Amino acid sequence: MEKKTETFKAEIAEMLNLVVNSLYSKKEIFLRELVSNASDAIDRAKFLALTDSSIAAENPEWAVKIAFDKENKTLTISDNGIGMNLEELENNLGTIARSGTKKFREMLKEKGGADLPELIGQFGVGFYSAFMVANKVRVETMKRGTDQAFAWESDLSGVYVLSDGSRDFPGTSITLYLNDDQLEYLDVYRLKDLISKYSDFITYPVTIHNQNPPKDEKSEDREKRLEDEAKAVNTMVALWKRPKSEVKDSEYEEFYRHLAHDWEGPFETIPFSGEGQVEFKALLFLPKRADMNLYMPGQKHGLSLYVRNVFISDDVDMLLPSWLRFVKGVVDSSDLPLNVSREMLQDDAIIRKIKSAVTSKLLNVFEDIRKKDPARYAEFYAKFGMVMKEGVYSDYANSERIKKLLLFATARGEDSRKVSFADYVAAMPASQKDIYYAVGRNENDARKLPQLEAALSRGIDVLLFCDPIDEYIADSLGEFEGHKFVDVGSGNVSFGTEEEVKAEKEAGEKQAELLKPLIDSLKNTLKERVADVRISTRLKDSPCCLVAAEGAMSPSMVRMMRAMQQDVPEQKRVLELNASHRLVEKLGKLTGEELEKSATLLYDTALIAEGSLVSDPARFAKLVTELMLGNA
Repeated sequence: MEKKTETFKAEIAEMLNLVVNSLYSKKEIFLRELVSNASDAIDRAKFLALTDSSIAAENPEWAVKIAFDKENKTLTISDNGIGMNLEELENNLGTIARSGTKKFREMLKEKGGADLPELIGQFGVGFYSAFMVANKVRVETMKRGTDQAFAWESDLSGVYVLSDGSRDFPGTSITLYLNDDQLEYLDVYRLKDLISKYSDFITYPVTIHNQNPPKDEKSEDREKRLEDEAKAVNTMVALWKRPKSEVKDSEYEEFYRHLAHDWEGPFETIPFSGEGQVEFKALLFLPKRADMNLYMPGQKHGLSLYVRNVFISDDVDMLLPSWLRFVKGVVDSSDLPLNVSREMLQDDAIIRKIKSAVTSKLLNVFEDIRKKDPARYAEFYAKFGMVMKEGVYSDYANSERIKKLLLFATARGEDSRKVSFADYVAAMPASQKDIYYAVGRNENDARKLPQLEAALSRGIDVLLFCDPIDEYIADSLGEFEGHKFVDVGSGNVSFGTEEEVKAEKEAGEKQAELLKPLIDSLKNTLKERVADVRISTRLKDSPCCLVAAEGAMSPSMVRMMRAMQQDVPEQKRVLELNASHRLVEKLGKLTGEELEKSATLLYDTALIAEGSLVSDPARFAKLVTELMLGNA
């Protein structure tokens, strides 16, 4: 045929400007689009070969080839798929947003085709992403079942040229004449990296070739180059689409290492399919250890999103709640509606359904491991328990299920043993109504807190909240199976039966009356540091302790808020006295400067006992020295 120049059948200036400058956030996406189109073309050929004997007879080795030429600054993506005739070439590439793949699917649906191949193209704009990196694009194509090739060429000037092509076998080749600032795509390592990232699981081998090797290339270098060019750079193995019974554990482990860049194998492998309103395949992994950046701001979630084996993104935070960000794996959906760039999700309702199904599946797995192998669950929880706790306040829909998975050390328990809320409730004395917890910097120090004494003396165990997040989630815990969570270091806490509590209160009132002069003196001396001074019902062996005033923040919460650069006012606390302690009796006999110094020491020792820092270490040391000299 003679060359002919045609005008694009659309508002080409605006449309191409949109594609090149606005549609895609990354220029590198062009390679994903073109390789996906090549894969679609092969899928179409294979599907039509089932009923077309002329196509079936050819039976080629299906493949996608990428060739680069540094001297001429060209990059070519070729396939041996269905190809196009002249009419299809003009219709598909001469009209913006007219997709041959979409038309093909519609045709098969009209004919009642049930088992449609999973084709990527929907909008007919992926091809034009080539112009993000190229100033001219040339297409050579030959339709299967014919022997005539045609060419299409355009330089974004608003027109395209059709002519005879030189291709001598079916399929399509797209040659990009790269812009001078896009020559990075002529580097073989850059190309391999992009194929590995975006097209690793394309069903057909993708190979990379040097069209213009050095003229003085040594024979051994040539052999090595040809050997490398014959190898596929993509794995082609989408394990998530294969039945679990057909996949070896070693294959899952190798895939996990490749996906997560982890030198260890996975702790647990979870393949499953979502069915119903939304269909998808997923392959999830629980790691054996936490990433160093698990708690860093902006940490990416661990799932990668694929659509029909083509990588879309590894930063789709809508696929998992943030408390499950340690989970690695892939989700692949054929139903997922995407915008034309495939980079942003159009219908987040579908994503929410996938997220709900994935989250529920993971919760089922956690519950199953804990039930069948508590020791193994404890091993897993030791690595990821702290981030799972975030779900109590951030994932309202699953908060109750998450609560049942949490484990805590207890004041009476062994150092290494942690219990669930259900375990704690099952072991409670019959008279105990609430679930008690104490906040400490670590388990060892928390077990020595004076605030625990009354509870432990009555056989009541206390959960130890020692992770930085524990106190933060305390308010979100609310209750468990009808039992409220109560901080033993906050407010007016009492233990025992109603009669015992009433008796303690009456005794406390009598003791407070007897010690009123001391209490008033301490209030006056420590007025800048405490909100109140009162008789305690929670102390047995220690002379005093500090507790949070009703509605006030605890010291650990204040420290955490200030660490997050929050402006938190000073929180005065309540000093509680053990009226039966000899030290308190002795203090009642002091007056003047002796009482003032002793009050300061009393307050500071209460701080030290709970693991807090004294505000004036030098004065504390001086007072202790004076006390020691006085007793010497």
